[in-house]
Amino acid sequence: MNEPKVGPNRPLFVLFGSSIVQLSYYFDGWGAALTGFYARKADIFVRGYGGWTSRNALQVLSKVFPQNDKIQPSLVILYFGGNDSTDPDVPNSPNVPIDEYVENMRKIILHIKGLSKNIRVIMLTAPAVNEKQIIEYYGSNLGRTNERGRIYSEAGIKLAQELRLKYIDFWSALQEPDDWMDTVFSDGLHLTKEGSAIVFHKITKVIKEAEWEPTLDWEKMPDEFDGNQPHSLYHEKMMEGINRMMGISDSRQVKSE
Repeated sequence: MNEPKVGPNRPLFVLFGSSIVQLSYYFDGWGAALTGFYARKADIFVRGYGGWTSRNALQVLSKVFPQNDKIQPSLVILYFGGNDSTDPDVPNSPNVPIDEYVENMRKIILHIKGLSKNIRVIMLTAPAVNEKQIIEYYGSNLGRTNERGRIYSEAGIKLAQELRLKYIDFWSALQEPDDWMDTVFSDGLHLTKEGSAIVFHKITKVIKEAEWEPTLDWEKMPDEFDGNQPHSLYHEKMMEGINRMMGISDSRQVKSE
């Protein structure tokens, strides 16, 4: 990461992945939600590349995460696997064989963790898909099946456990709502607002429960320039409105003093 031109320096979160990351600011996406949630606490950079696989990511890894930069991320949220899991028999398939996928992810994770002793990584595994919706939207399933997603997800979980890495079982998480097939996808592959809400809550839960030092828990991180805010009744009322818009409870609300 290049040294920021605007100060003060805040903890830096990087979202690195394929279209699930690239589109995370659309449709009330999870990237936008994280950015709003961590306002005045952390800066969030999006490095999302639609259609990419772990193989593509490995090829540019040192450009996205240079080893000698003065400022390194505090947190990287890593997602590849959906495109990797595509059926190899589909014409022009982006499939990455599962053994290669695992080794690519291992190299990516070890490179990132080697940048600084304080870098934390959360990995999203390969996701679930709604095959029927994909066919309705695109005319074919594009080589994506829920079963192939499960296989790649389980391989990712095994790797994360081996490396003692925080992870989110993306495949299972998207299927938790009873009506998941009708609500979490816009096209069978990419997330609706409801699908993004699942990702956001899973990420913030992992961060909250992690015993990281320094902490990246929203509740425990200081606000930038805390104590320098106005104290007028107008400002108090404005902050109450912001808290309601963000859905933050009284115990976790943005403070005005």
